Order: sequence, then structure tokens, then C-alpha cells
Amino acid sequence: MRIVPSSVEAVIVELGKLPGVGPRTAERLAFYLLKTGQVRSADLARAVDGLHAGVKSCSICRNFAEANVCAVCDSADRDRSLVAVVEEPFDVVAIEKTGQYHGLYHVLGGVISPIDGVGPDQLEIASLLHRVQDDAVVEVILATNPSLEGESTAMYVRRELEPLNVRVTRLARGLPVGGDLEYADQITLGRALEGRQVF
Repeated sequence: MRIVPSSVEAVIVELGKLPGVGPRTAERLAFYLLKTGQVRSADLARAVDGLHAGVKSCSICRNFAEANVCAVCDSADRDRSLVAVVEEPFDVVAIEKTGQYHGLYHVLGGVISPIDGVGPDQLEIASLLHRVQDDAVVEVILATNPSLEGESTAMYVRRELEPLNVRVTRLARGLPVGGDLEYADQITLGRALEGRQVF
């Protein structure tokens, strides 16, 4: 006996495919949409439907954009001598939220992961090298995640950049503000010691 109508079940299944959405959350979201009425569901459907039509890849940095060039690359206020290399577009959003960075970005589109069949040729590394050669880039900040794949990708990119006479830096790693030493893992604590600064 089916308790939930098949149309609701279909929405639950699709919502459950989203990252971070478990079965219970998918159910709550589906029932919320059903409860709030057709107008709310139609608004959401229109927004999702227009998602791919309204978003492009920036021809310069490969970030998400509404035009051929994204807002960051198009801005005259950005420091063009500085390029932060990130894995995905949402990493750009995370860095921008800090309000501390005023350079440009380059989105790789992932990380090198032989297990997943992703090699350097599947990433935007060649376009990064062209940017560094052609533009007035002085420093490249490797801002990949501190995972095994992120570290491997950063090392590969650093090696590729070596002949181009550009300064290559890495985001600092260490203890989070408000964290206790006793709860830090050995790698994090070791990185914090290596990256210590004059106080």
C-alpha cells in the first residue's frame, strides 16, 4: 500500500540526491513545498529551470558568470597581479565572504584524483599557465583544500608554474580560532607549528 502519492515520492527522491540532503530532510522539503501551495513550488521550479540557461563559465577564470566574463574578472578594482587558484566556484564564494582578498581567481574545476579517473588534462591547468604567461601575474596563491587530492593538485600546479618565474604561495594551515590544542589532530598541529608567525 502506497502512503505517499507517487508525485510527492518523485520529489523526495530527487531532493534526496542533493548533497547534504538526507531522506528525512528530503521528505520535510517536499511536504513543505506541498503545504505552501502551487505558487511557491512554481517559483522554485522556474528558478531551477533557469539555472543552466542563466549561468555560464567565465572565459578567463572559469568561475560561474552571467556573461562571457564574471564580475570579478570584469572589475577594475581587483589586483590583477594576484591569482588565487581554487578547486570549484563555491570556493570563490567562501574566499569572497572574508572580504580580505582583492585579487583574481582561477577555478580548476576539481582536483587530480586517479581513483576517480581525473587527471591534470581534465582540469583547467593549461588555461592557468597561459594566464600566468600572458598577463602581469606576480603571485599565484594555491587555495586548494587540505585533502590528499587537494595537496597533490597543489604540488602538481606548483611544479608546472616553476619555469614561469612567478611567486607561488599556499594558504596557511593550522588551528582554528577558538580551538583547543588537545583536540587538534597531529597534522593540523604540525602545520600550525610550521606556519607560526612573529607575535
